[in-house]
Amino acid sequence: MEESNLVIFQYPMWWHLPPAMLKGWFDRVLVYGEVYASTKRFENGRFANKQALVSATVGTSPETYHHNGRSGDIDLMLWPIHFSIAYVGFDVLTPHIAYGVEAGLRYSSDKEVTQRLRDIETNYSQRLQNIENETAIPFNKMSEWGDDGHLKASAPVYTPFIRHKKNLEL
Repeated sequence: MEESNLVIFQYPMWWHLPPAMLKGWFDRVLVYGEVYASTKRFENGRFANKQALVSATVGTSPETYHHNGRSGDIDLMLWPIHFSIAYVGFDVLTPHIAYGVEAGLRYSSDKEVTQRLRDIETNYSQRLQNIENETAIPFNKMSEWGDDGHLKASAPVYTPFIRHKKNLEL
């Protein structure tokens, strides 16, 4: 990762989670002291000025992964991984989700899935051509955290998982 400007985390979503192997990789590679420390986090992290992209495949349509979809909100499902890679300094890009790749299941014919995969490949290839120009997903900076570890009242809120008390309804 030291030599790379972009790291892509490619995996299938299984039971609404990344594979356990990815968590094990995080545990072995993103090591305290080596990759992060009390002052070596977020924009000061080891991988500052490098980009990271989550590229995941899911079985059903984008609609099922909306905030009110039966598969759950994809942004919330990806947040733990996004936060972890932002924590060690990466600029986290908007994820690439390949929807509807459930060949052989009841939702689509094999022909429909084959065409969908061709379209996904084309779109992903085009995106990667200019990915260095993409804007990262915002995360709070070190200066926005208090000495107590809480988000400062003046800091912006970017996620329903970290918020000001008055924003509990998020």
